[in-house]
Amino acid sequence: MRYLLCGVALVGLAACEASLPDSGVGFGNYTDYRKTQDQQAADQAGNPLPSPMAVSEETLEPSRTGVSGTIPAAAPIAGQPQDEAARLAADTAAALSGGAATQPAAQPETAPAKKPELNNPGISSENDFKSVSAERTIQSDAERLAQNKAQYQVVQPTSVPMRSGGTGPNIVEFALKTSNPIGTPMYARGPFSTEGRAERNCAKYASADQAQAAFLERGGPERDGQGLDPDGDGYACDWDPRPYRKASGG
Repeated sequence: MRYLLCGVALVGLAACEASLPDSGVGFGNYTDYRKTQDQQAADQAGNPLPSPMAVSEETLEPSRTGVSGTIPAAAPIAGQPQDEAARLAADTAAALSGGAATQPAAQPETAPAKKPELNNPGISSENDFKSVSAERTIQSDAERLAQNKAQYQVVQPTSVPMRSGGTGPNIVEFALKTSNPIGTPMYARGPFSTEGRAERNCAKYASADQAQAAFLERGGPERDGQGLDPDGDGYACDWDPRPYRKASGG
């Protein structure tokens, strides 16, 4: 009976024991762990990483470093342009020797375009004292005034010449002599003096003044051979004498 109770107690203690998680380094996985470590060491031995500070014994040009002598230059990093690697090497050497870092070559400055000189002979320079003083003097101005005075001439007014060929009828004089209103019959007209004939013949003249002058020249207002005055008022082609009367104050 005593042995039975001891066995039950051991079983209960085994059931109450907490299970520990597998850390991966226990005795059960140690062999796998060692294999992984050996494989990583073999990979590193077969493919060594490049040294970050690999130094070359190549001699740099003094124009790039700014110092004389042989200075170890940094080896170009894979995938980096050769010019950039050389510039970095020169900057590093200058910093170690106390010099200034190499800067990219400055682009030459383009000289500003020269402004064209204006030459405008049509523009006066009378208001520019320097220009005037360089071109003329007081003596030259006096000589120029004397020349202009010698060429000056006074023209005396003369009477207006008489107009030649002024023997025809004067419509202004005719307008001032008449006083009857437009459309008032003053002179007898024949059966052929109609409005239609007057319109056709009046269209031959550029203005009513020209028609009235031709009408007076051919015997008007008493006679009207062209039928320019069908109503017999003495005014051809609707000519109006009132503006002339008004201008004279009549």
